Amino acid sequence: MVSIYNNADEVLAAVGTSLGVTEWLNIDQARVTGFAEATNDHQWIHVDAERAKEGPFGATIAHGYLTLALAGSYFLSQLIDVRMRMGVNYGTDRVRFPAPVPVGASIRGRGEIIKAEVVAGGVQATVRVTVEIQGAERPACIVDTISRYYFD
Repeated sequence: MVSIYNNADEVLAAVGTSLGVTEWLNIDQARVTGFAEATNDHQWIHVDAERAKEGPFGATIAHGYLTLALAGSYFLSQLIDVRMRMGVNYGTDRVRFPAPVPVGASIRGRGEIIKAEVVAGGVQATVRVTVEIQGAERPACIVDTISRYYFD
């Protein structure tokens, strides 16, 4: 369930707040292949299922940057909803990929607001998104997303 914040003060007061988890998302080969097409990254560990069976992961895996993109847009939007005039992605801090995401696995995002500060016209918030792999011990990705929210 998404956490809703109506103004800058609510975002600032939420530092340290867990945002919970998203629904599971299955990562299928079509999504991985589509990302390969969009980014021109056709490395065999992502797109050649037959060759990947003999590779280090035993199957094709999602691109790390696909996982990162899902964390920063798809999962983040399910974790936090700031009622603002305008918001922008400001960047990321410290991105890590502790485990690969095999094609066919399901992943979800877990969020926490770890920092918030006033900026000109609004507030800048850092939300740590941990991308979990269903049934796996280690997460696929941990990223500190930075967003700026501007209010009326």
